[in-house]
Amino acid sequence: MLSIILRAGCALLLAGAVCSAADAVQRLTDDFFEKRPSSAVASEVSTAEALRLQEKFVARLTTKLGGPIGYKVGLVTKEAQRKSGVTNPIRGVLLQRMLLPNRAEVAADYGVNPLVEADLIVTVRDRAINHAATPLDAARSLKEVIAFIELPDSLIATNQKVTGNLLTAVNVGARLGVQGERLPIKATPEFVEALEKMTITLSDGSGQEYGKATGSMILGNPLNAVLWLVEDLRKHGKKLQPGDLISLGSVKAVPPQPGQTYTVRYDGLPGGPISVSVKIK
Repeated sequence: MLSIILRAGCALLLAGAVCSAADAVQRLTDDFFEKRPSSAVASEVSTAEALRLQEKFVARLTTKLGGPIGYKVGLVTKEAQRKSGVTNPIRGVLLQRMLLPNRAEVAADYGVNPLVEADLIVTVRDRAINHAATPLDAARSLKEVIAFIELPDSLIATNQKVTGNLLTAVNVGARLGVQGERLPIKATPEFVEALEKMTITLSDGSGQEYGKATGSMILGNPLNAVLWLVEDLRKHGKKLQPGDLISLGSVKAVPPQPGQTYTVRYDGLPGGPISVSVKIK
């Protein structure tokens, strides 16, 4: 059935390519594992088709990267949304073997378009998160906040226009990430406010800062990314589960340099600060 659908939509999905027996999802999967720029999906792919392609792409990735362990929210700033031609965030899926421990060593050429991104993860405590309507509601159903450096890879060929739907189809660039120190989430107005006001700083081993932002850069408050994800999953008949990880979005990114260590530090959270580091080989 998949091959029939892909053959029928070949002209739309294969960006300028002649229809062939190889389908877009297999091409995308092969490009991912071979670390090749991919033009398997057209920039003009529709939202619905992008989500269908993502689901099939992720299913093939699980054969080597393990099963789903959560989600990532992308395009969390108005500027990023404007550049990608959308008016809301997008979501991807995190897989087991994508995530590495604190101070992991990673090759500089781990992907096609590697980046070091200052990010943040929260973990789901209970299923009540699926009924959360406010940031405080969300906090009640979350367990921990985790310092997180994402190492994404857009995979998209340089001659293609990067659109929100195309990013969705390629799983929002999810490839690797490093988890760092953790803090328990407190379901209080004070903790919710602290998430908004905390300072997130990306620096290297020499102490040079590459960027600094507050939590408010993520949709006004990082917990708003959780609320958006809950609503988006609901629209598609999906729910968050206890133990799910949610990557809340990047606030700063730099290309990795071999031999450099990058650290993201989070100041202002009760019980903090926390940090996470990665060494680029």
